[in-house]
Amino acid sequence: MKALILNSGLGSRMGVLSSQHPKCMTEIKPGETILSRQLRQVHDSGIDEVVMTTGYSEAVLRDYCEGLNIPVNINFVSNPEYRTTNYIYSIYLAREYLRDDDVLFMHGDLVFENEVIDALLNDERSVMAVSSTVPLPEKDFKAVTSHDGKILKVGIEFFTDAMTAQPLYKLNRDDWDLWLSAIGEYCESGKRTCYAENALNDINGEHNIYAHDIRNLLCSEIDTPEDLAVITSRLREIESRTVYIGFATEVLHAGHISLIKKAQKLGRLIIGVLSDEAVASYRRFPLVSYADRKAMFESLSGVYKVVEQRTVSHRENLERYKPDIVVHGDDWRTGFQKPARDEVVSILASYGGRLVEYPYAVNERYRELEARMRSDLAMPDIRRGRLRKLLGIKDFVTAMEAHDGLTGLIVENTAVYENGEARQFDAMWVSSLCDSTAKGKPDIELVDMTSRYRTIEDIVEVTTKPIIFDGDTGGRPEHFVYTVRTLERLGVSMVIIEDKKGLKKNSLFGNEVVQTQDSIEDFSAKIRAGKKAQKTKEFMICARIESLILEQGLDDALRRAFSFTEAGADAIMMHSRRKEPDEIFAFLEKFRAKDKVTPVVLVPTSYNTVKEEEFRARGANIIIYANHLMRASVPACRKTAETILTHHRSSECDKDLMPFSEIIRLIPEES
Repeated sequence: MKALILNSGLGSRMGVLSSQHPKCMTEIKPGETILSRQLRQVHDSGIDEVVMTTGYSEAVLRDYCEGLNIPVNINFVSNPEYRTTNYIYSIYLAREYLRDDDVLFMHGDLVFENEVIDALLNDERSVMAVSSTVPLPEKDFKAVTSHDGKILKVGIEFFTDAMTAQPLYKLNRDDWDLWLSAIGEYCESGKRTCYAENALNDINGEHNIYAHDIRNLLCSEIDTPEDLAVITSRLREIESRTVYIGFATEVLHAGHISLIKKAQKLGRLIIGVLSDEAVASYRRFPLVSYADRKAMFESLSGVYKVVEQRTVSHRENLERYKPDIVVHGDDWRTGFQKPARDEVVSILASYGGRLVEYPYAVNERYRELEARMRSDLAMPDIRRGRLRKLLGIKDFVTAMEAHDGLTGLIVENTAVYENGEARQFDAMWVSSLCDSTAKGKPDIELVDMTSRYRTIEDIVEVTTKPIIFDGDTGGRPEHFVYTVRTLERLGVSMVIIEDKKGLKKNSLFGNEVVQTQDSIEDFSAKIRAGKKAQKTKEFMICARIESLILEQGLDDALRRAFSFTEAGADAIMMHSRRKEPDEIFAFLEKFRAKDKVTPVVLVPTSYNTVKEEEFRARGANIIIYANHLMRASVPACRKTAETILTHHRSSECDKDLMPFSEIIRLIPEES
């Protein structure tokens, strides 16, 4: 694409302001003229070839352009008859430079804001800048359009079905060549004093040039000193604007830089960097911390301010900073982000701001980097510490049971989108009960640790989220220390051990079977042994207290909780099999009265009517959904088997089955 800038006129209406140089060299703010602004806008838009027509004070204009040091190549075309011809003849003289190419065509006295040129260049059609909101001028261009927006006529004489128009065009090659040919016919037949648009009007049935409505954006010619005063005032307003973009990215790619540069052209840029909690809540655990991501954006030149965006929603920052413009890619117009977009539009409308969207850029290099980061998250040394870091970031974590690689992938990838935000599980629970059940064996620690480690390996091989491991009783202290070290090497984040001894019986049975609770002293010693054996700071040991299950009372549960934390337990899990949450709430209230720091883990399998928000408000930190995927799979499998037996074929159960092609999509491809 080339830019065509017409600077061959006299500019006599500017009076003394253009007596020593062409009108395009009129200063519109300190250090910037109409022409220097146009050339910088052209260069910033990626155009490096300019054709400039000249006439009055040609030598002054050439010297001025050379002194600007803007990296564009300018082909000057002189119109020696500039006093007696119009710009149609200047275009004709430049025709050899202009054929067979797309063209950005403008008059040299035109001032427009950056958003205008971006909008025209992003339009795939051939377009002319028009405004449906600016009153029709008496003596300047108007454009008559068809019902679908196609330009029918352009001239100063049209008032019916017309819009205010400006001599700023983005023309695709075919439309421009057609118009250029008509200009040639006009000039060669002696029609050299009219507007170039007269030639355009003669071919209105053949070209495909459309109106691009810029509404109230600045795009205006400077013909008089009064115009100059108005436009310089508008430019001051534009430069005082604030522009807001929110970012969650950990790596800046070319698409991000392009978006930032476009936003900077609209005003003073405020970048909102999503907090670690916000990123972790809707996408994945951030490998690069908020502080480092904030510093990355602060290092960019031309950024006015970098602030924290604490939620995926823009509301808090929009209401605080009230930016004139919010910039975003256009990928959120549909899909799960649409409610977030609608919220932004509504907030902006409440105080007169507006949304500017640019085409979303898919960057394959960024996808590769994202895939590499996900691979890094799966590595044991990174994965192990993620649970502790998550608790530090957002103090509330949910975990779903996984008992093999496939259920691990379900936990890894399942998300529910609400109001423009994504909800997903933060961690995986590898349960002794589900591990045993998957192997068709009772939950009495019959499945040995070697087999259970293989389950972990199957899960960690295909997922990235932190793992909480059900360590049953932990076994003898001498055995538990080796369990801790093995789990650390595998990248497990937390092991939970229960304060019982002897042959394990599942807690769901309560006192229906004989279960023996370990003494506070012996279980504390086991915790201390595990912590002493631990090689890393990130690994966590959680003490699971069975006092409420075994009906030993709240006081015993609290006494054990405080003793176990004193022994070094990193977290406390309080268990209950009652359907009412009263005893759990009572424990939380009394425990939090003395200990506000130690994470509390709950498994609300029985008291399942309480929502996560209430648990969090009462002081819980980790909620484990302990066996739900196993419980969901058994009835589904049984129903399928019964359906096939009943109908002597499989057709009737197909409606309840997922196609294997969809199941395969859950499985990550080899990178």
